[in-house]
Amino acid sequence: MTPTKPVYRAAWITGASTGIGRALALELAERGTNVAISARHADQLDAVTAEAQGKPGRIIALPLDVTDQAAVQLAAGATEQAIGPLDLVVANAGISVPMAGTLVDAKKFRTLFNVNVMGVVHVLEAVVPSFVQRRAGHLAVVSSVAGYRGLPTAAPYCASKAALIALCESLKVELDAAGVKIQVVNPGFVRTPLTEKNAFRMPFLLEPDDAARRLYAGLVSDRFEVTFPKRFTRLVKLMSLLPYPVYFALMRRLVAKRTPVHAEER
Repeated sequence: MTPTKPVYRAAWITGASTGIGRALALELAERGTNVAISARHADQLDAVTAEAQGKPGRIIALPLDVTDQAAVQLAAGATEQAIGPLDLVVANAGISVPMAGTLVDAKKFRTLFNVNVMGVVHVLEAVVPSFVQRRAGHLAVVSSVAGYRGLPTAAPYCASKAALIALCESLKVELDAAGVKIQVVNPGFVRTPLTEKNAFRMPFLLEPDDAARRLYAGLVSDRFEVTFPKRFTRLVKLMSLLPYPVYFALMRRLVAKRTPVHAEER
């Protein structure tokens, strides 16, 4: 049942043209939140805004490449002009490019870090000062369970997601003191145009709408880490605690089966 007063008045979501970002924007609009959505593809953003017609909250499209630092600054200002002071920002833009461990490719690392890490940093740079000034605001950074530990064929992706987890951990204490809430979101597998290309079995695969509902429930909680589905993410977290000899033996079995393993949230 839609509440009479939304928890969030104005939200900005990057990476919102597909997957969790798109589904979360529609979930928030259904709950009465006005949402600005950003991604590189304007036509896909327009499709999301059209789908939101008639919902209690409205969705506006702001095409954006998060690797463009100046453009992110302008987009942050444009969102507040369009829908008012932001009280929720979800940094969700991210990509995944597999890489064989025997073929280390600096270009792939640079591409992933520019989007997955620096794209988030650009968003934080653009919104944190106003949040601190108002002593209010909520930041959610979408990382992945792939950031818990390195996985075969996914070195750039895992490294970028581990960086986001560490980033949020580093910022939390000081942002708490400044009155700003920050969370890290570590989903497992979600059905998206990108994960549909995976040639391996994805355990506990979630549909985007289901993932968005779980994400929303996490956002309104007091948890620092929001992770889902629980059965899968607890298993992956347990794997991250294994001693190196045991963990690497398990990874060798996966490589022998030629099973690339990594999660992708977009």
